[in-house]
Amino acid sequence: MATKKKSSKHISVDGLMTFGELKNGLHTADFMCGEDVKMEAYAAKCKVQVMRDGNVYVTELPKRVRNKAIFRDDNCSLSLGRDGKFYFVFTLPEELVDELPEQLVSQAGAIAQKVLRNIIYKL
Repeated sequence: MATKKKSSKHISVDGLMTFGELKNGLHTADFMCGEDVKMEAYAAKCKVQVMRDGNVYVTELPKRVRNKAIFRDDNCSLSLGRDGKFYFVFTLPEELVDELPEQLVSQAGAIAQKVLRNIIYKL
């Protein structure tokens, strides 16, 4: 079995970092590079750690792996999670709350029938 060696590229630049806090309580950090650097621009979801001594550590978070639906209906889906559990998700707009019980029973029943057909088909 071949193993991949992770390669990493690091660029060190000098600049000015400004910390702030918005009116809604969210924190901001802006970095202005003081050098002439050419690099590829990107946007990512990251974990940011600002330490007491002013050091800042930014680590990109891995992309979220979503469960793929096994069966779908109008407002629901059934999927198998990576944890080995089945997930039934049902969504309905708030304006249709009067239809919720009927729609939930109907669509859950339709998904259950699809599961039963799939089990019988595999036997």
